Amino acid sequence: MEVTEPVAKRILVTGGTGLVGKAIEKVVADGEGRPDEEWIFVSSRDADLTSATETKALFEQHRPTHVIHLAAMVGGLFKNIRYNLDFWRRNIHINDNVLHSAYETGVQKVVSCLSTCIFPDKTTYPIDETMGLLRAARLPLHRRHPHQRLWTTRQLQHRGWPRLARAHPQENGSALTVWGTGKPRRQFIYSLDLARLFLWVLREYDEVEPIILSVGEEDEVSIREAAEAIVEAMDFRGELLFDTTKADGQFKKTASNAKLRRYLPSFQFTPFRQAVKETCAWFSTNYANARK
Repeated sequence: MEVTEPVAKRILVTGGTGLVGKAIEKVVADGEGRPDEEWIFVSSRDADLTSATETKALFEQHRPTHVIHLAAMVGGLFKNIRYNLDFWRRNIHINDNVLHSAYETGVQKVVSCLSTCIFPDKTTYPIDETMGLLRAARLPLHRRHPHQRLWTTRQLQHRGWPRLARAHPQENGSALTVWGTGKPRRQFIYSLDLARLFLWVLREYDEVEPIILSVGEEDEVSIREAAEAIVEAMDFRGELLFDTTKADGQFKKTASNAKLRRYLPSFQFTPFRQAVKETCAWFSTNYANARK
């Protein structure tokens, strides 16, 4: 009779059908999962995490030992401006319900994430994990005494490409319009690289202090450069326009990955243009079913 090794980790991924969740699922499926790990990817179809009752039922059903918490109400600059109260209330409810259910069901470790939008508007660069606003915002979530569970937070740089999923100009020959001047600068991280870093955080990073998961400062590019890289990767022959009537948002949010590099000095990030090329190839192949 074949002996099956017991599963040591049951890992629940909230927001499992989003950009980062699907990337983690792919990386795990492609061979980076381990025999002692059981991965459970859930979405809003499985439970409404703004409901304490549904969240509790989800955790009691799966009884995870570890959680990667990605679920949130998310959106860009203009959606945040228009629905700022909704963002605040929904995400407060989601986070409180997930963390409380994690405590009640004995979860050993929770890894949660947020954007570099958490950093103050006026600051010095590069931003790092010691910045005051970040520490004040995150410390209450790290540990709930006296239970001493390991609950920690990751800061992420931008993960997507400007307006790529908003339209597919090649379908109808229209111009590609990017909101803003194209001058703001961002550090883009490929979702599959980010997924691999999440696996490392889950398995190896045992601090409660935050850590920034980002490419280096030297990899920062302008939105115009990002748009031009998409145009090249898509072999788009139409006009590239910048709608300067739309706000640019924060000019830059340059983050330091020095702490990450101390832990993983040899980690290889996918080069920016290669990541754009692979993303555009996926988008073209999956356009009919891609979230738009």
